[in-house]
Amino acid sequence: MKTFCGRANPTTGALDWVEESEEYDYHQEIARSCYADMLHDHDRNEKYYQGIREAVARLKARGEKVIVLDIGTGTGLLSMMAVTAGADFCYAVEVFKPMAEAAQSIVERNGFSDKIKIINKHSTDVTVGAGGDMPTRANLLITELFDTELIGEGALPSYEHAHQHLVQEGCEAVPHRATVYAQLVESELLWGWAQLQPMEVKGVRLLPPPAVSRCAGAHSVCDIQLSQVSPASFKPLSPLCTMFSVDFSKPVSSAFQSHSAQFVARCSGRGQVVLSWWDLHMDPRGDVVCTMAPSWTYPHQKRAPWRDHWMQSVYFLPEESKVTEGDDLCLTVCHDDYSLWYSLQAHSRQDQQTEAPPPRPSCTCQAHLVWTRPRFGELNDGRRTESYVQALRSVLKEDAVCLSVSDGSLLPVFAHKLGAKKVYSLENSRMSKQLIEQVLGANAITGGVELLEIRADHLTRNDLGDEQISVLMGEPYFSTSLLPWHSLFFWYCRTALSGLLRPDATILPCSASLHVVAVEFQDLWRIRARCGRCEGFDVTPMDEMVQRSLDFRESREAEPHPLWEYPCRALTQSATAMTFDFTQCVPSQPISCQGSLPLIRTGCCQGVALWMEYQLTDDITVSTGLTAPISEQGDCEWSRHRKQAVYFLRSPWQSSGDGRAAVSYSFTFEPDSGDIKMDFSISAL
Repeated sequence: MKTFCGRANPTTGALDWVEESEEYDYHQEIARSCYADMLHDHDRNEKYYQGIREAVARLKARGEKVIVLDIGTGTGLLSMMAVTAGADFCYAVEVFKPMAEAAQSIVERNGFSDKIKIINKHSTDVTVGAGGDMPTRANLLITELFDTELIGEGALPSYEHAHQHLVQEGCEAVPHRATVYAQLVESELLWGWAQLQPMEVKGVRLLPPPAVSRCAGAHSVCDIQLSQVSPASFKPLSPLCTMFSVDFSKPVSSAFQSHSAQFVARCSGRGQVVLSWWDLHMDPRGDVVCTMAPSWTYPHQKRAPWRDHWMQSVYFLPEESKVTEGDDLCLTVCHDDYSLWYSLQAHSRQDQQTEAPPPRPSCTCQAHLVWTRPRFGELNDGRRTESYVQALRSVLKEDAVCLSVSDGSLLPVFAHKLGAKKVYSLENSRMSKQLIEQVLGANAITGGVELLEIRADHLTRNDLGDEQISVLMGEPYFSTSLLPWHSLFFWYCRTALSGLLRPDATILPCSASLHVVAVEFQDLWRIRARCGRCEGFDVTPMDEMVQRSLDFRESREAEPHPLWEYPCRALTQSATAMTFDFTQCVPSQPISCQGSLPLIRTGCCQGVALWMEYQLTDDITVSTGLTAPISEQGDCEWSRHRKQAVYFLRSPWQSSGDGRAAVSYSFTFEPDSGDIKMDFSISAL
């Protein structure tokens, strides 16, 4: 059965009707889930299995029949571990129907169907008793309900309900306990993701609006691969603090709670950011620990397990605080049933007990609702801003009438400060328009810049005061873009605006190019790897349906990833695959190209990285991908501000590095859809 889905096209701006099969949604969900990553996580699987074996043994030693409740079973892996360890029966709960069906197939394939019952419900809907889903309460509770923030997937309400209705008092639990850790740091890099900083570039100064500087920001966690943030980029102001623990073998509350850790400041600095992660203690003694600590906390960093389903957390304090070495400080974490937030107090625990807990941060300035954290980092990037200012300075004349086409951009401010006669800016929303108005006010710009909440294809000469545009500019940046080439929306806007441009109008950027390089990933390959057998446990957790989902259409297309978080080595030179000339309108016919990338370095070629570069002027280019030349060893330095595209090859290729094999590519840009069709293959030359 086919169905039509309406989707906003991020490249053309049009509403497209796409025909999909009824299976598409769940195929996509499974294909883009973390099941492959989890099943390849040897450390996680080994620790879970060890904890389960010991818990089953303790119950058997007490003469009890072991009845297991596995909440969020996924592929059924933990249930199969429990039965293998000697559990008498297991009730495996999975709310997502396609995954529950996959789990049923996997359990049957591995010969456990007589001891594992798959229940396709949310755990809070499971019933116990005669005629219910479970005849009796379980005495062993096994879960994997955690996210990077520990509680963000609703672990606390699920545990709370399970203890009230589904498990026996004094039950065993795997994991037995979780402990959350935090460290206060100063970091110009990380703080630049939360606040717009004052900047001065080539004599042009920009100040942030006071409301933005005072704003506590968005309360949501920033989850990243903290192992890729160098310790040289932050200054620890506190020791690593134990903030709180949750004992999963006892009744759990999802109500609001706060916890504090008192410490003496290690050094002076600015308290800005809290780095946080957690451990799972699989047994009551705490001997079997699965830690989320970043690799730089390990004596031997290369031994740190890699995982993408759980990462580390960065929290931004509501305001920057001056810290002096030797200060007695108190770091407080609050949490509700789904999220955490932190605050810093310069007084003792006794004073803390008499005060109300700090409220959840919320954005009052709109900037944190309009700009994402990578976007804050991009706007605070002085080198990048310098490139735009230099390019604008080279093209602006006294009579310049500028039009900016980008979302929430500061280019109109810089163009005005550089002497443009008049600047117009198309804003994608009322909120974005109001934010840029704040920036204009903070920089005493009371005229000369007009913000228009109008689509490019609806703009008329009347909206421009009967002026013609002499400089059409863009970063380009659009909040709806997912893949690098989605920013070609600028090209479609330029085409729609053709009648409003002077014959000699400057287009900045004047062109864009799509770049490609074949790579070997250090770890990212795991999220799309085929799973024959599970790491750390001898079962086959992937049946044909799950594997077919991983091979579904979505997994055969390029997908966005921030490659600065996922190290890779270039096995080929980078190449310019396609160029898009913004001085001309979008063509009516497709553009195609083919080429090949000889494999010149040894390694396992698992995929291809793609990104865009923008030619602002003849001699100024801005890259959204590689920010430095590829090293002789193939090391790559990627932009932290934009996601790059990754195309995973169906079959990895072991490169000998002698150039006798190559990655062949073909690209076709479809003007009607704004999409880029691509295909890759590797063969010996």
